Amino acid sequence: MIKGTQADRVIEVLKRIPKRLRRLVEEVTLDMAASMNSTVQRCFPNAHRVIDRFHVQKLAFEAVQEIRIHHRWQALEEENTAMDQAKRQGHAYQPKILPNGDSCKQ
Repeated sequence: MIKGTQADRVIEVLKRIPKRLRRLVEEVTLDMAASMNSTVQRCFPNAHRVIDRFHVQKLAFEAVQEIRIHHRWQALEEENTAMDQAKRQGHAYQPKILPNGDSCKQ
């Protein structure tokens, strides 16, 4: 085990492994840290670099959450506008009900 992720320190330790053995490595799994990518390129030149599933899923989840939150705020603003319009016109507001029984803002 190598403590930390500083590329220079990790490379120093990995280069203790003979080059002929390091060239035999076919695949290395890593996170998305640029320092680790650089380390793998320098120490294992023939290896395919694979981003681990956890980090890919986390990135995808965060992107979906950002989009979901944006759409939720948009739906809230649209419903608030519709409620204000109905109030100004003296009508009772009736939210649009989706096939699953929720309103847009839900």
